[in-house]
Amino acid sequence: MTGLVTSDAYTAHLTGEGHPESPDRVRAIVAKLKAEGLFERAVAVSPRPATDEELLRCHSADYLRTVRDDLAAGNDDLSTGDTAISEKSLETARLAAGGVLAAVDAVMTGKIANAFAVVRPPGHHATPTEGMGFCLFNNVACAARHARAVHGAKRVLIADWDVHHGNGTQDIFYADGSVLFFDTHQSPLYPGTGHRDETGAGAGAGRIFNRPFAAGAGRKEIVGAFRDELVPAADAFEPDLVLVSAGFDSRIGDPLGGFRLTDEDFAELTGIIKEIAAKHCGGRLVSTLEGGYDLDGLAAAAASHVRTLVEA
Repeated sequence: MTGLVTSDAYTAHLTGEGHPESPDRVRAIVAKLKAEGLFERAVAVSPRPATDEELLRCHSADYLRTVRDDLAAGNDDLSTGDTAISEKSLETARLAAGGVLAAVDAVMTGKIANAFAVVRPPGHHATPTEGMGFCLFNNVACAARHARAVHGAKRVLIADWDVHHGNGTQDIFYADGSVLFFDTHQSPLYPGTGHRDETGAGAGAGRIFNRPFAAGAGRKEIVGAFRDELVPAADAFEPDLVLVSAGFDSRIGDPLGGFRLTDEDFAELTGIIKEIAAKHCGGRLVSTLEGGYDLDGLAAAAASHVRTLVEA
């Protein structure tokens, strides 16, 4: 069975009129899943707030204090980067991270086979010491550390197909060694990181795979990289859990990106990830929403992703 994490509470993080990372993103996905009959085919997984202990596995205590101080001061933006905040942003960001942790718990204990977390704010730009790029806490990184700390996972694969490089995830695991991080992204584009020669250091040497492509890239480049490069890397790594930073701003027509992936391409990417999980870790797979800012396109691509997850 496929689990689905979502909540009306994810709309409480307010970013201001006209901001691309809006509460309507969650509403659009949920409405599309219901219209396509996919919402009912999934099992509801209730989110819960991540604790300080869980966030501190990836973020510094000083950074958590900064977030609290910025909110207490009534700031409209996080002082560490370009991330809008409002009264309930910390509460919502805790619930976003905790929602992905709840999905990991359900998958790792065998209650469900895989899951998609429709959460916001997104997370993959958040570094140990900075929130940036619309992100407060790194949801997928917290999920990987949770799987290791609570469920004994020794190796976790994180695949990121967002149009922007997941610099925060890379920073957290650059010298870790327990995570294989595979990222396709547009270059040059925000945040300007993710070159092919960024491959990890120390215990993490060779565990970071960056595959940057120019604007206009689509199925050939991105699906090709997943099929031809991620699959053999995963075979060598043998993950105990597969996580996905599912950014749908790599879809054709997104206002913040220049990739040309279609809904069918996202189905194929999801299929590749499912194959990896089935081969190495009993199908254990959790994906979490990252970018995607054209509401209709975001909803259609997310539906394609979920449709492939629920298929036997």
